[in-house]
Formats: sequence, C-alpha cells, structure tokens
Amino acid sequence: MGRSELALLAALVSSLPCWLGAPCPPVPTSSNITQFVCTFVNLSSFPTGFHRKTWMISVEFTNLSSISPEALQDLQKLPQLRELHLSSNRLRSLPGGLFQHLPGLRVLDLTNNLLEDLPPEISGSYSPLQHLVLNGNRLRALEAAWFQTLVGLEWLDVSNNQLEDLPPNCFHNLSNLTSLDLSHNLLARLTPEMLAGLTSLERLNLEGNQLHTIAEHTFDAVPHLQYLFLQSNNLSSLPAELFRGLGQLALLDLSNNSLTSLAPCFSERNLTLELDLSGNPWACDCAMLSFVQWAMGHSVGLFAKQHTLCASPQSLQGQLLATVTKESFAVSCSAGPAEPLSPCRPLPGHAA
Repeated sequence: MGRSELALLAALVSSLPCWLGAPCPPVPTSSNITQFVCTFVNLSSFPTGFHRKTWMISVEFTNLSSISPEALQDLQKLPQLRELHLSSNRLRSLPGGLFQHLPGLRVLDLTNNLLEDLPPEISGSYSPLQHLVLNGNRLRALEAAWFQTLVGLEWLDVSNNQLEDLPPNCFHNLSNLTSLDLSHNLLARLTPEMLAGLTSLERLNLEGNQLHTIAEHTFDAVPHLQYLFLQSNNLSSLPAELFRGLGQLALLDLSNNSLTSLAPCFSERNLTLELDLSGNPWACDCAMLSFVQWAMGHSVGLFAKQHTLCASPQSLQGQLLATVTKESFAVSCSAGPAEPLSPCRPLPGHAA
C-alpha cells in the first residue's frame, strides 16, 4: 500500500467517532457526522457534543447504565434525531422526559438491557415514535399509560421479558400498530380485552409463552391479522370459531402444543393459508376428519408434514397425518357418519 493510500485510510478512520471497538470520545471529532456509532465495551457515560444534523445514534454493547440529565439536554439539541439504538447495555431506567424532549424520535431500540419499568412521565406528552423495542429486559407487567400518547406506534416488541398477564385495553390507543411481539414471556391466557384497539394489527407473535387458554372471540379485535404465531405453548384445545373472523390470515403456527384436534372454522375468505401443526399429539379420528376434508378442499399448505403425526388411535399411531385416508379416519368412528358435519356454524348470509 502506497503513502497516498495510507493517508486516505487514516483520514477515513479518523472521521469516525468509533470503529471496531475503539474507545469512543465524548465529543465526535468530525463536524459533519450525522450517524454516530459506538460499541466500546468500557463506555459508562453517554457521549455528548453531537453535530446538530445527527439523525441516528447507536450506543450499543457498552457498559452504559443510565442517561444523565446533561446527556438528555444534549440530545434535545438534535432536531433531526430519528433513531436511538441503545441495545445490549446495562440500562436500569430511562429519563422521564425522554419522549417529551425528543419530538422527532421515530425508532427507540432498548433490546437486552435491565429495565424493570418505564418512567410514568412517558405518558406526559405526545410522541411520534413508530418502532419501540423492549426485547430482552426484565419487565413483569405493562402499563396502559405507557402507550396512551404513542398513537403513531407501528412496531412494538416486548418479547423475552417476564410478563405474566396483560391489563385489559392496554393497547387501546395503538390503532396504527401492525406488529406486536409478545413471544417468550409467561402469559397463561388471552382474552379479547387484551387485544382491544389493535385494529390494524397484521402480525402477532405469542410463541414460547405458557398459554393454555384463549377465550372465544379473542381475535375478533384484530380483523386484519395475517401472521399468527402460537407455537410452543400449553394449548390442548381451542374454541371452535376462534379463527373464523380472520379473513386475511395467511400463516398460523400451532406447532409444539398439546392439541389433539382442530375444528375447520376458518374464514371462507382465506384463499390461501399456511399451517404448521407439527409436534402435537393429534387424534386421527372422526373429529379430525372434518378438518382434513376442509383442508383438502381449500388451498391449505402444511409445514413440517414429517413431524405432523397421529398419536391415536393405536392403529394409526406414528403415521403422518397427511397420509391418513378418509377410510382410516372413519374406522375410528363409533357410530358416526363417514363424513361428519363441520362443527362451525354458518355466518349470517353465508352457506354452511
């Protein structure tokens, strides 16, 4: 490498506030930096002195445990700040006026910190925040007040916390939310009130909770839902018409539960539907026959077919559900018809 190339490389490196774990100065060295990135593991205080046109700040994988009032005041001087990434630090609390003093903030990522609560002042003023990520913290409960002024929120991730319940109407004001991730918490039940207000929701992730009960009509509150993840819970049964109102449902993951049967109560508006039913102890009997017949008559795709097996009756134990014949299902019927009727009631104005 020649002298001119070395000089150019040195200039490029010196223009960055932090590079590959190098110590991050409290004040950026260049006057034209609009994106600030720091991953210095020993950093314990929030950097200050950002250029006025800074629109993205990323202080991640450091030893940061708090944001001082002085640092917050410095952030207030950044009218174009849109993204604040603070993942993988040691934050235990947030400044009460964080949203109030950052009126342009659209993205706040707090993944993998030590937060057990959010400041009550968070509801004190309107915020245009669109993406809020609280994944991997220590939250035991959510407060409806946190979301009262976040009416523009589109993406909310509170996965990998310790939530045991959701307060009724917690998300009532989040009519613009399209994605909600509640996966890997401790939720044991789900009711319609818990999802009230989420009229635009398209993606709901409840994987890896302890759900054993989902109340009937729960998903009536989210009519535009397209992707629903319920895998790895404790579900042994579902209300017959739980999914009936989801006319746009494209993917449903029920894998790794304790389900033995599934009623074919899906909206006739589902032109295509992908299902993952693997890892359940399916009873391949009369009750399951109606579902199989419905699936064969519609554009239903099954994921992980090789792991979608019959657990009973004994004559079909271990057989792939997709390969069981209609006659084999009917054999297990004690006195029922060969083609059992669907348990779903027809909706008003629709044929059965």
